[in-house]
Amino acid sequence: MHNPFVETPAGPPDADLLAAARTGDRESMGQLLSRHQPWIFNIAFRMLAHRADAEDATQEILIRVLRSLDGFRGESAFRTWLYRIAVNHLLNLKKANRAVSEAVCSFSQAADGLRKVPDLDLPDPRTVPIPVEILIEETKIGCVMGTLLCLDGRQRIVFILGEIFGVSDEVGAEIVEVTPANFRQILSRARQDLYEYLRGNCSLVNPGAACQCARKTRAYIQGGFVDPQKRTFTADYVRSVREVADSRAAELIDVYMRIAASVYRNHPFYEPAEQAALLRRELESISPEAQS
Repeated sequence: MHNPFVETPAGPPDADLLAAARTGDRESMGQLLSRHQPWIFNIAFRMLAHRADAEDATQEILIRVLRSLDGFRGESAFRTWLYRIAVNHLLNLKKANRAVSEAVCSFSQAADGLRKVPDLDLPDPRTVPIPVEILIEETKIGCVMGTLLCLDGRQRIVFILGEIFGVSDEVGAEIVEVTPANFRQILSRARQDLYEYLRGNCSLVNPGAACQCARKTRAYIQGGFVDPQKRTFTADYVRSVREVADSRAAELIDVYMRIAASVYRNHPFYEPAEQAALLRRELESISPEAQS
């Protein structure tokens, strides 16, 4: 899996694929967008915390990129231009009367809500269609991914880029359109707020914390947050984030912060097949002459 943020692609550079795509070469166009599509989807999934919303956002971003190619003047790297489109689109979305750029709730409100979730025994394995261990993992990933929504949109996107996907300060700053120093400041604050919350509440980071995934799983099922019939977070992936993205954990001094960072980087890196089908449909529907 090619990481577009830190590696030189094994195949043709983006600039070569772009030049061919502009002549109407659909294969080059498909190769160019397929290279970045999984990363757009994974960023969108973590920004929105719902697969369907992330799929819709990814499709909208791809359409916008396809229709805007003629407007790319090469004043920045193609990668920077593309991910600026993705980031700006995500930050401008509204969802259920809430702007994605806003935090869903404060960390103190999240902690209060977590304490209200009852501790229950695991469901009887005979009553669920998949192993109980998978349901616990579904609960764990969904809960930890949900903590990102306590960050405001800019903090969330900087944390996703800088901490989860290991994007450098320089590249991240170009994408978010801030200075590298500002990127580091935003990332530092997001880490501090997020990891302090996890240390106070999450047994994955602090074994002495009250919240244990296995004790919350049954309540999450009863509340409709985990569906044994349709997994949201533990299906359709073959690798973890740490397998495709460099780590910045060396920057973290406190042990609990290193542990917390590893929790996010052990999450799946998603490559849903339906996204490839979406890309093919968009390439078929938009001719080079129609791009503007």
